[in-house]
Amino acid sequence: MKKKLYTAIGLMSGTSMDGIDLSIISSDGYDEFSNILDDYYEYDKNLQDQLVRLRDLVLTKKDLLHNSEKLRELERNLTLFHADAVNQSLKKYRDPIDLIGFHGQTIFHNPSEKITNQLGDGKLLSQMVKKKVIYDFRQADIKNNGQGAPLTPIFHYILSKKINQNFNVKFPVGFLNIGGIANVTKVINDSDNFQNNLFAFDIGPGNCLIDEWVRKNSNKKIDKNGELATVGKVDQLILNQAIDNFKINSYSQSLDIKNFDVSFARGLSLEDGCATITDFTAYLIAEGLKYIGQKNSITFLLCGGGRKNFNLISRINNYISNENSINLKFIDNYNLNGDYIESQAFAFLAIRSFLNLPISFSTTTGCKEFTVGGKLAENFQ
Repeated sequence: MKKKLYTAIGLMSGTSMDGIDLSIISSDGYDEFSNILDDYYEYDKNLQDQLVRLRDLVLTKKDLLHNSEKLRELERNLTLFHADAVNQSLKKYRDPIDLIGFHGQTIFHNPSEKITNQLGDGKLLSQMVKKKVIYDFRQADIKNNGQGAPLTPIFHYILSKKINQNFNVKFPVGFLNIGGIANVTKVINDSDNFQNNLFAFDIGPGNCLIDEWVRKNSNKKIDKNGELATVGKVDQLILNQAIDNFKINSYSQSLDIKNFDVSFARGLSLEDGCATITDFTAYLIAEGLKYIGQKNSITFLLCGGGRKNFNLISRINNYISNENSINLKFIDNYNLNGDYIESQAFAFLAIRSFLNLPISFSTTTGCKEFTVGGKLAENFQ
């Protein structure tokens, strides 16, 4: 019997804090998926500055409490910005929308203390756009002894099946998402036995260190296309010290951008710092790819904003050049837009949550048992 198709909007605001990725998809929450619309809404400078400033202030649980009033005000402003983005997109797509998957903006993430904080008022958003909203996706997983991340692997599984069928990319299929943090998913085959088929890890910084360095040392926000790093020269001594001083001994823990800092590059020029930090990031990502790809030949599909940093991708390829079993390909080569995989994923997760289907598993987040995440807000008449 054919399952019902739902139309959902996914809203994703990543650790770069530059704006909202918005996607509209159609899916049954199981195997069927088609993309309808993708859009991007850039934060105004005032909102972005507030987000970055508050995120930098909140380093502990106490900081959350100390800044609670500021966070509430910022959450309201952020939610209103999301509502405006949704309403603008609804003018472009006039068919009914069943659900909205609202990720929110991560301010603090500490699974060991069972805390994850994503700014975003699901009830207010529901009231403003007159739609059912699924939000707070990570808390249930953390309460179930999971890391609360990464949550996109179940969506990667659906994509892997489509890519295998349409382009004959053989299993296992990997996904390397380079956002603020870099994470990987490995799909062994097309079986829906997720506990033995779906594996995922955070493997290191993605864009976060490069972005932080550029923001602190120039009036730019990012190293566009890796142009600054390409001009700069890697300080090999500083790079080796950074690699020696930072070891990821286990990939069982989720990562936050606050696990890393750029102090090791202090004193370098803008360009040399970019080059050195980019190489450090590439090294850690490559080590993660080697770990997850060690048993089989595997193609990793690149998605996320970091795939556009050609210097970073080149350096990752340098570090895996002796690994004949690992190949990197851009997901854009397979009729998918690598900028919007996560926003599409949260639309898909909203549908699964609404259907009471699990979105995380012991092999993806480390939760005790599969977990149905997300809360439903239906705050309209």
